[in-house]
Amino acid sequence: MKAQQTQGSHSLPGPENISETRLSNGILLMVRGNDNSPSVVIGGHVPCGALFDPKEKMGLAHFAALGLMRGTAQCSFQQIYEALEANAASLGFGGGMHTTSFNGRALAEDLPLLLELLRESLCEPTFPTDEIERLRAQLLTGLALRAQDTGEMAALTIDQLLFREHPYANPEDGWVETVSAITRDDLAGFHKKNFGPAGMVLAIVGAVEPKKVIDLVEKVLGGWKNPDQPPPPSLPPFLPLAHSSRRKVTIPGKAQSDIAIGANGPLRKSADFLPASLGNSVLGQFGMGGRIGEVVREKSGLAYYAYSSLNAGIGPGTWVVNAGVNPRNVEKAIDLVSRELRLFVEKGSQAEELVDSQSNFIGRLPLALESNAGMANALLNIERYDLGLDYYLRYPELVRAVTREMVVETTRRYLDPDRLAIAVAGM
Repeated sequence: MKAQQTQGSHSLPGPENISETRLSNGILLMVRGNDNSPSVVIGGHVPCGALFDPKEKMGLAHFAALGLMRGTAQCSFQQIYEALEANAASLGFGGGMHTTSFNGRALAEDLPLLLELLRESLCEPTFPTDEIERLRAQLLTGLALRAQDTGEMAALTIDQLLFREHPYANPEDGWVETVSAITRDDLAGFHKKNFGPAGMVLAIVGAVEPKKVIDLVEKVLGGWKNPDQPPPPSLPPFLPLAHSSRRKVTIPGKAQSDIAIGANGPLRKSADFLPASLGNSVLGQFGMGGRIGEVVREKSGLAYYAYSSLNAGIGPGTWVVNAGVNPRNVEKAIDLVSRELRLFVEKGSQAEELVDSQSNFIGRLPLALESNAGMANALLNIERYDLGLDYYLRYPELVRAVTREMVVETTRRYLDPDRLAIAVAGM
């Protein structure tokens, strides 16, 4: 094993205070000490997500992730949670498109317990039939609630418009019929085939000594192997919208309709990401919701809420304006948002708007990294998007280097007013 330099004096994560180690079985371990906290946080992921799901059993990876702690070869569901509760600790898993993620926390002295429960859940889940059926009932209830939630259905629908035949068009938690079709054997088989140490990343932050943690994690997880673990599926080619597209999902009896209007956005590791993020702040985030919030909600009174969001990850992202409105105001709100988007693309941001957003981005960074959980998330972002160990040291400089011209060019590259997806859910 080869570890980089350990703890340093900088409050921001960097090469001198992040220990990065590759375990004997390929797991990447990132550790950062924090003597100001008596606790420890773990976070990470394995490369096993919804991209592996068969079409007829969408939601399988998500179901399997939530089933990992329902019983292991060593402990029952009840015993796992009693052990966590007795030590004021927590551990949980979630299924995403590309990965199954996990996070947990405990007092530093209980890190061995937390890691052992992580190992049992990842390596030895038994998916007991009675617990799996209880979990299925919960998942189906959640899907039923989703179908009646105007905000969630608008978000799901705009993804279907923007991604069409691409895997990102599919909901990670599946559909009622696909989740109903998943068997206990499907879950066990999915885990046996796809879960393994290759590509796993584990971040640990808190009152720990990196060298001791490295030795502990090697002892607990270094023996995990799966020689048949497949590589993650490659994303298929993606084509942006050639023209505007619109779809409505009718949900009877709703007093509110939700609108989602937008286009595809950049990848997280793209050079366009920071200019797009700053543009998005001006458009619909800064202050009371940026320009969108001011025009649609404050001045016109057409929306209960209105904002824009930029979602970027491993593959193509989305840049979407969301608004919740009275069903009678849907067309007025769509017209107003569309006009504001066209104006923003044509005119761009004002210099003072960009400066305010840059100051906000730089000023909120220390707050985001103040907690052990925030720091662990930062370490995972560094690895996931290949940002470099010095990314957060360079971050203020990177933000300040974005010019108004860069924001304008990036905005025009992605937010074409004549090629927008429009989703409406509600009455």
